[in-house]
Amino acid sequence: MENWQLYFSRIPQLSGVIPETLKIERLGGLTNRNYKITLENSRYVLRIPGEGTNEYVDRKAEETCARITAEVGVNAEVLFFDPTDGVQLTRFIDNSMTMNTKLFIDSSACERAAIAFRKVHTCGKLFATRFELFSMIDEYRNLLEQKKAQLPEGYIQVLQEADLVREVLNLRELPLAACHCDPLAENFLDTGERMYIIDWEYSGNNDPMWDLGDLVIEAEMDLEQEQALIEAYFDGNVPTVEHGRIVIYKAMCDLLWTLWGVIQHVNDNPADDFWSYAVMRFDRCKKLMESNSFSQAIAAVRQG
Repeated sequence: MENWQLYFSRIPQLSGVIPETLKIERLGGLTNRNYKITLENSRYVLRIPGEGTNEYVDRKAEETCARITAEVGVNAEVLFFDPTDGVQLTRFIDNSMTMNTKLFIDSSACERAAIAFRKVHTCGKLFATRFELFSMIDEYRNLLEQKKAQLPEGYIQVLQEADLVREVLNLRELPLAACHCDPLAENFLDTGERMYIIDWEYSGNNDPMWDLGDLVIEAEMDLEQEQALIEAYFDGNVPTVEHGRIVIYKAMCDLLWTLWGVIQHVNDNPADDFWSYAVMRFDRCKKLMESNSFSQAIAAVRQG
């Protein structure tokens, strides 16, 4: 049971409100506790960060990202954010549906997601921090070493094989833009006309192709859905090199989020079986890295 006054007392919109007079509904979330709060004619979402998340989430940077994307019109309006612990109050987006892998079967939903991504990527504003794949892998590994955690069998070997990816991506300066970087299907809210993206915890300046590749994986898109997403983003003309980086990032996001899953496992997060989650992501990463499409993507990016 939440100590509501602990949170309400510091949020202007809820200060002095008696919790028993509100309608409070628990929403989804893998690591955080999210609640829809109805106060008369106003509806909000209160996000209470999960235990241990501040070990690897920069809340001050997240606030910057959340406010910029709200101004751009892609994120929910941010009404309150406490950077000391990440407690956040946003305006509830009416008439929207939380997306999942099944809902992304609709190619028009993929297209709306692409438009939302492009709006953020081309907004002309940068975030406070950079999302750097291999630095994050190192950071997560160091955290897991401190916790004396076990990694999926073969992880270090595959990470060494990923040095080729690092080499190829470093051949030329990559574009940097404001990116979400953690596009779970459930982080998208669809009105049928417009797609919103929420939960900017892991966002940072990154190669925009990461967002596309990661969403393909998170939404478990087939080739038709993937094509709808990418073609909508590029207005039908998909550059070969950019497509190559998308394929590379499909594997690399699994390599990274494998470690995130292990962190949730050792932190005893009860939301899921995170060891199985980590192993699944690692196996999928290995499979793609062993494929012809991955080799072709490496060659395309190398050639430029």
